[in-house]
Amino acid sequence: MELTFPHSLGREEACRRLREHEAEIANIAPGMAEVTTHWPSAERLELQVSAMGKQITGAVEIGESSVSFNFDLPAALSFAAPMIKAALEPKARKLLGPA
Repeated sequence: MELTFPHSLGREEACRRLREHEAEIANIAPGMAEVTTHWPSAERLELQVSAMGKQITGAVEIGESSVSFNFDLPAALSFAAPMIKAALEPKARKLLGPA
């Protein structure tokens, strides 16, 4: 599952905002999922999500004009894709919007 959000912030500012709000990103589904995060590089945030007894890996790739959220959903959780999008989309748009 991939969700891409355009922005006009530039890579550096988008990275700064994502780092500043990392805890909020990890708490995207309170009570429904446990999320751990790791920054292997300045432009990539990796996520490990535990939900409903399943493990989901994901990553956030920060580009100059867009940010992409990628999740490897197991078939048993494919039904959750619209719920993930609904939870993520408004927060990502707000986070990446004009200051």
